[in-house]
Amino acid sequence: MPTAHLNGIDVYFERKGEGRPLLFLNGSGATLASDGMLVQPFTESADTVAADQRGLGRTEIPPGPYTMADYAADALALADHVGWPTFALVGVSFGGMVAQEVAVTAPGRIERLALLCTSPGGADAASFPLHTLEKVSPEDRLATGMRILDRRFTPEWLAEHPVDKMIVDGFAQRQSADHTADQARGMAEQLAARSHHDVVDRLGRITCPTFVGSGRYDGIAPVANGEVIAARVSGATLHIYEGGHLFMFQDAAALPEVVGFLTT
Repeated sequence: MPTAHLNGIDVYFERKGEGRPLLFLNGSGATLASDGMLVQPFTESADTVAADQRGLGRTEIPPGPYTMADYAADALALADHVGWPTFALVGVSFGGMVAQEVAVTAPGRIERLALLCTSPGGADAASFPLHTLEKVSPEDRLATGMRILDRRFTPEWLAEHPVDKMIVDGFAQRQSADHTADQARGMAEQLAARSHHDVVDRLGRITCPTFVGSGRYDGIAPVANGEVIAARVSGATLHIYEGGHLFMFQDAAALPEVVGFLTT
């Protein structure tokens, strides 16, 4: 599969599908190997490019620190590499933060924008500080992670909702995975960059049609944070789904609506 040398590092990416050019940006700690099933629905309707972000997966792990501007520059360089002057853009969670940084940096290049389960940052609209979980025990990290994925998640709830139980089991499996020292460093650098995300005062630069998707029970990127984005981006629409941080898998209406918006 292709690798491109962008901004001084080798970036692993995949390109699938036909239709409108669409750049997909993944979430914290996510790779194409771990989260390819989330990319798949977009490839069915669009010419979709997705990559392992710097420090993760099969992309190079350069020395830190990384910044949100670095991630945005990587995304724009990848679009340049595949020959896209303009494109649709979708970002999930951390990828939504990067997508916002891309859109305020180069607004003229974005045809349509979807920001899913994400936050604009700053003092009042930041996502849950995931970097702080690196300092707690694995047991506490798992318990906190389950609680913030979806505020309804209790043992009783999960016993009656098999899809949600699968989400929690997948989260637990990812948390317990072994990583090399370099891989752990790349993930930590991403979380550190994430902790400084703040585009609140620049959101007015975004000029394209924008879809903001939030999960009603999301404890990582609460609905209130999606409301801030929608209020500050002219013409943005806020869509609230029945689910938590991974509402795309919990609410059957979510992904078809997002894909339809981006590929219209």
